[in-house]
Amino acid sequence: MRAVLALGGVPQTDLPDGVQQVRLRLLERAAKGDEAPRDVSAWAAVVASNLAMDWHRAKRRQERIGERLASLRQLEHPSGEDTSVLSLAVAQGLDELPDSQRQVLVLRFFADLPVRSIADELGIPEGTVKSRLHTAVRALRARLHEDEVV
Repeated sequence: MRAVLALGGVPQTDLPDGVQQVRLRLLERAAKGDEAPRDVSAWAAVVASNLAMDWHRAKRRQERIGERLASLRQLEHPSGEDTSVLSLAVAQGLDELPDSQRQVLVLRFFADLPVRSIADELGIPEGTVKSRLHTAVRALRARLHEDEVV
């Protein structure tokens, strides 16, 4: 499993999570009452390969979001050192947020989706979206104050 994930391009730091995901899928399959695969190692290799592809898709998606955010910032603030410092500080602050908080923050404020739509798309309750947003905004605000940007 690890070899398939590694050869699929998953970074070393993410390999343990990938292995856990493969094991979890096998347990989920058993919990549903599905028949065990005839060749568990072959099945695990296919699942690991699919996970590696999913990892690459997610990485490309994040890169595209980052590129779109950068281009939006340039359009809104074509010049000026102050805006560059603020943009850099916001980007660094976003990078430091946990994935779940960064995701809802980007969807709410950069993609301009309402809380209800975010909850529907992510399959989580609206209260969870609101909580993550609140925590993310508070952390980002604290980061900007620490850096004396705002």
